[in-house]
This record gives sequence, structure tokens and C-alpha cells, in this order.
Amino acid sequence: MGFFDKIKSGLTKTKENMTNRLNSVIASFTGENEEFFDEMEELLITSDVGGEASMEAVDQLREVVKKRGLRGADEVRGALKEILVSMLEQNDGLHLTTKPSVILVVGVNGVGKTTTIGKLAMSLGREGKKVLLAAGDTFRAAAAEQLSIWAGRAGAEFVRHEEGSDPAAVVFDSIAAAKARGCDVIIVDTAGRLHNKSNLMNELNKISRVIDRELPEASRETLLVLDATTGQNGLMQAEEFKKFAGLTGIVLTKLDGTAKGGIVFAISNRLGVPVKYVGVGEQADDLIPFDPDEFAEALLS
Repeated sequence: MGFFDKIKSGLTKTKENMTNRLNSVIASFTGENEEFFDEMEELLITSDVGGEASMEAVDQLREVVKKRGLRGADEVRGALKEILVSMLEQNDGLHLTTKPSVILVVGVNGVGKTTTIGKLAMSLGREGKKVLLAAGDTFRAAAAEQLSIWAGRAGAEFVRHEEGSDPAAVVFDSIAAAKARGCDVIIVDTAGRLHNKSNLMNELNKISRVIDRELPEASRETLLVLDATTGQNGLMQAEEFKKFAGLTGIVLTKLDGTAKGGIVFAISNRLGVPVKYVGVGEQADDLIPFDPDEFAEALLS
């Protein structure tokens, strides 16, 4: 099953999702009228697109409808798709050109961070890359145990310290191990810190300084894992993490549940950070690279 089919399947698992409601509003279009645009704006806001992005999208749609003289629902659907795609940062994949490269994975507890790391390790392994998983969440023994299981499944190297150890020390040893074992990619798990805990954010900066010192020329990605069902709260998390962690991409999990989908647009519009992967199920291959065009098509099909 390709990206389009998986996204479409995931988005239609809830009766009240963005897809069904969007199509219902679009189907009511019979020509330029303000009531239609008001309904569209309300729909986008309640679908977690956010007020600013929703108004921007509807203003653009109003302008396109008038300029092109659109009259039918299919024409409006096509115009809306163009607008939605233009609001999304284009995903050009992971930049992992050095050996080793580093992927730092951040996010609060419960968003599926460790599972995401495991799935990512499996995907990179299938590409022929030798991966090392670094158990940088030393506050919970269960986190390291879960990561160890994923390392076994993915055939990845694994480095951990005792519970309560310094996470930066884990990263230091992981870099040394990756160099010695000829690994292509180091994926670092981090504590599921709350975004309002500045001391834990400072710890994230400490990890970054270790990477800068030990691998100054290395390609690095910093991926924030967000639960799509958290809506605007997830956007607040993203804003805080961007301040402290210099995000290069978002991984949006649980898009197969009750997520409305609009949070994708809110994140891209507010942060200018691309969504690089989405999770659309529990299987190892259900973490898939994000395609803005196909996502918009799945929403509006």
C-alpha cells in the first residue's frame, strides 16, 4: 500500500475527521458566496489548522474563485488542494551524507517516540545503512528496554548506560562506538521531557554540544515526534522545541486514529519546518515519508 492509500485509509477511520467534513462543505459550493467561505474557515479552524493559517487559506481561496470564475465543486476542490499544498513545507528527506550521521529525536512522553526510532532504524537498515541506537533517555529504564528490543528487530547496534546516568555521556560513548563499529547513522533517543521544563531543555543543549564537539562535520537531523491527536497543544510543544533544539523536521504519529489532520498545516505555516514522516499504523512499515501533494489529495479525494 502506497503513501496515498495509507493516508487515505488512516484519515477515514473516524467519522468526524477533516476529510469527510471538507468534502461536505465543498459539495455545497454553487458559486461565489460568503456563507461558503465562512463555513470553510470554521471547518479549517476546528480541524486544527489554526486561526491564522485558516484565514490565510480562505482568503486565497476567495481570491482564486473570483479571479478564475470558478463555479463547480470539482474546480473549488482543485483550487483548495493547490492552496493547501502551497502551505506545506516541501519534504526533501533526511540529509545523512556523512559517516556517521546523527539523528536526534525529541518529544514528550506518550507520543510514540521510541517506536518511531525503531521504525526509522528498520527503514534505514533496509536501505543498507548500519544503524546505532543510543539510549539517551536515562530517566526511565523502560525506555532503554523498549529501545533495546527495537535494536534487535532492526539489527542495529545499541548503547545504553545505567538508569539515571548523564544522557550526554551516553551520546559521547555512542559516537565512539559508532566510529569503532563503522556505523552509518546514530539515532539518539532523548528523555520525554515536557516542553515547559527549561532545565531539561538545557540538557538537550548539552547533548547537542557533545555532538558538535565529537562530530563537528557530521550531517545532523533533529526530529520532533508529535502525536497528531493533540492538535494545537502539539503546536505549542513544537514552538518550544524549535527554540531549544533547532528542529529540522517533524514526525507526526497516530494519524490513523482520531486526528483531524489539520495540525500538519498549522505546523508548517507557523514553524516553517517540514513534516518528514507520518505514522499511519502500528506496523514497522507504517512510518512513511510525508508527501505534501499526496496528503492534500488524500484529504480532498
